[in-house]
Amino acid sequence: MATDNPSFVLRAVEDVAYEERPVPEIKGDEVLVAVKKTGICGSDVHYLVEGRIGDFVVEKPMVLGHESAGVVSRGKQILFIDVLVGPDVKHLKPGDRVAMEPGATCRLCDACKLGRYNLCPDIVFAATPPYDGTLARYYRLPADLAYPLPENVSLEDGAMMEPLAVGVHSVSNLGSFYANQTIAVFGCGPVGLLCMAVAKAIGASRIVAVDIVPARLEFAKIYIGAETYLPPKFENGESKIDYSRRNATLMKQQLDITDRGRNSIDLVIDASGAEVSIQTGFYVVKTGGTFVQVGMGNPNVTLNLSLLMTKELNYKGSFRYGPGDYPLAISLVASGKIDLKPLVTHRFKFEDAIVAFKATRAGKSEDGKGVIKAIISGPGED
Repeated sequence: MATDNPSFVLRAVEDVAYEERPVPEIKGDEVLVAVKKTGICGSDVHYLVEGRIGDFVVEKPMVLGHESAGVVSRGKQILFIDVLVGPDVKHLKPGDRVAMEPGATCRLCDACKLGRYNLCPDIVFAATPPYDGTLARYYRLPADLAYPLPENVSLEDGAMMEPLAVGVHSVSNLGSFYANQTIAVFGCGPVGLLCMAVAKAIGASRIVAVDIVPARLEFAKIYIGAETYLPPKFENGESKIDYSRRNATLMKQQLDITDRGRNSIDLVIDASGAEVSIQTGFYVVKTGGTFVQVGMGNPNVTLNLSLLMTKELNYKGSFRYGPGDYPLAISLVASGKIDLKPLVTHRFKFEDAIVAFKATRAGKSEDGKGVIKAIISGPGED
């Protein structure tokens, strides 16, 4: 079995190393992708620091990474492996540049057949225990999850399609957002910014960005043209729900937001996972509006069910992405409606993956520059 496959492996909490792994052998409907660019996601850092996310627990060494793009491997022989495009694959050929959707599903369960394959109970999702991720030279993928990139879309952009697809799923799919509507996004990290970018591309009439970090609000203002809101600090002895009520009142006053009419907020996205952001969003979203939860934080939070009921809110959870989300993400970038390049603030060689994770975890590199998205090149790539 060929082993020319250097990989970045999480062995235990706070313990990562480079290992040689076997080159995956593909099936008839799969391709072997030479991974060229991989973005670091917050979930990767969470597994590094905590060893788990909810019920997903790292119990054995696992290759990290799932935000990736690469090139369908060319026909050169790798030791005894020379089948790099499965015989049943008709739309891809060696050398094609592709964005990699990192979740292979069973295609047989009710969720898959209903077009909600992201809810498949048997999904093999990269860098989600017990499955290995994409921070390696090669990754095996069902061919229909390898999306060809247009000539004007770079491999770096291709890696960013994964978090952009999360934004597409949350705003366009679950949020049913359309032109001339309004949106408020809590959390100006990569996913929050990309949710705003999707809303802007669709034709939002108003975009409000909320964060507790002034620099992130400034970036949202420059990148999206968003209105911004910086929440106040807690008062002594103030409960979270009391703070959220006061915070929402201030936000609505400062930005002239109403519960109904042209100044109301049609869609709230929480991309922070912070309890007070979720609580505040319930007060801010319009009567009859939609609230999509995409940020993951403390799973046990206090919610005002009276608001949920009397405002008849549509409160939805968002999990990864589904049918059509990757193609729409690629189309929005290829058409120039979304520019992903400003979001990539840091670039690292594969050999410097540990430094890349350290910077992402700290929120800034050693030179003090804030991290929005860090990209790691594949082995042997610049």
